[in-house]
Amino acid sequence: QVQLVESGGGLVQAGGSLRLSCAASGRTFSSETYAMGWFRRAPGKEYEFVAAIGWSTITNYADSLKGRFTISRDNAKNTVYLQMNSLKPEDTAVYYCAAYAGPRGTYYRGGYGSRRAYDYWGQGTQVTVSS
Repeated sequence: QVQLVESGGGLVQAGGSLRLSCAASGRTFSSETYAMGWFRRAPGKEYEFVAAIGWSTITNYADSLKGRFTISRDNAKNTVYLQMNSLKPEDTAVYYCAAYAGPRGTYYRGGYGSRRAYDYWGQGTQVTVSS
């Protein structure tokens, strides 16, 4: 089993920044086994892919978020980060961290952006951006 715990959410004014963290643990977790992703879900909306980082630290982003959000990972700490800058009210959502252990080919052919492809999920952290 793998446990994922997000932190760093909160209330911020438009134009501000937040950095989310996702700490991974578990007997089977290693940075060589799992790619990591961030998704979000706004009230009344579906889950939305935000960003992902693979085993070789190749990153992928939702087109609408490129340039404002940055995903990174610290393998020594088993932690993934999401730096969010120039936040907008429409970024308000619960942000979820997820771990992917499926085929690498599937991941790089677009699986990184599919919520159903991920194996483990955190409980989410609320981000609220006020106007």
